[in-house]
Amino acid sequence: MTVVCSNGCESCSEINGCLKCLPKLFILLERNDIRQKGICLASCPVGYFDLRQPDMNKCIKCKIDNCEACFSKTFCTKCKEGLYLYKGKCYSSCPEGSTALNGTAECNSVVQCELGEWGSWGPCTKRGKQCGFKLGTQNRTREVLQPALSDPALCPSETENRKCTVQKKPCTKRGR
Repeated sequence: MTVVCSNGCESCSEINGCLKCLPKLFILLERNDIRQKGICLASCPVGYFDLRQPDMNKCIKCKIDNCEACFSKTFCTKCKEGLYLYKGKCYSSCPEGSTALNGTAECNSVVQCELGEWGSWGPCTKRGKQCGFKLGTQNRTREVLQPALSDPALCPSETENRKCTVQKKPCTKRGR
């Protein structure tokens, strides 16, 4: 028996729906009790962020309470209505030491720290190597343009890391 895949689906099964989407589309796994069914979408729904990978693009659920849009599992970029965003998390009011920016639902530290733009993501590495067949990490940095006057530790992080897939090639003796 041949299974007809839904629009945008490259391969599928009758029980689990789409298993792989066409390039540029995102797979969303909808859970129903212990079963999950894949569907292909042009963009991820509210409460999810898009994760682009060489083999498949995925919609990943935000793991932050009351988050409407996120950059990663643990960093919110927009909270649900009536809540305030502060350092990637959602609050019912701005935390102590911060205040709401004029006309927005974003909190800002009273003690200002000015940071430059993020640089480009560095190479994907695992234990210092850019080869192999494993998950690795890559990072990017930004410069502190104006440190917080009272406590430089109040500045957000200057380095950001994310998981990545190391380029699939065997390592040479030099490990590059």
